[in-house]
Amino acid sequence: MKSLTQHDEALFYWVFNLTTNRDCSWIKWLSKTGDGQLYLIIGVMLWWLEPQQGPLFLYSGLLAYMLEIPIYLLLKNSLKRERPCHHIIELNAHIVPSDKFSLPSGHTAAAFLMASLIAHFYPSLSVIAYVWASCIGVTRVLLGVHYPSDIFAGALLGLGISTISLLIL
Repeated sequence: MKSLTQHDEALFYWVFNLTTNRDCSWIKWLSKTGDGQLYLIIGVMLWWLEPQQGPLFLYSGLLAYMLEIPIYLLLKNSLKRERPCHHIIELNAHIVPSDKFSLPSGHTAAAFLMASLIAHFYPSLSVIAYVWASCIGVTRVLLGVHYPSDIFAGALLGLGISTISLLIL
């Protein structure tokens, strides 16, 4: 386990150091697209404008996020893994995180959940959706608020909850 943590930290440093002395405004912007508001806007727009799949997409998304958020909070507050910017003394993150703990990445979980729903209902947009979700995850490391394993765990959580919500509906 110690070796895995060392590799995770080494990969974190390698990715985070790519932002040294750089303008991170576009990374912050991209990360902000994963804050959550966009998901509701997409769902409501599809519900309103696309009567064939839109309502079921919205209902699946609402169910999925109703499942994902409590599980995410339970995991995060049970595992209590400190964020890199709180754990590594000399590290200054590019943003102020919303809470103290990092595992799993909520932004990544939500982004992969949304990407999975988009891929299910609108397969022609699959590649775009998954590339965007992956970029959300990478931005969280670039900004200094998550380790790579937090991103991996978040992606698994989002994909798993999406699958469950689609099976229920």
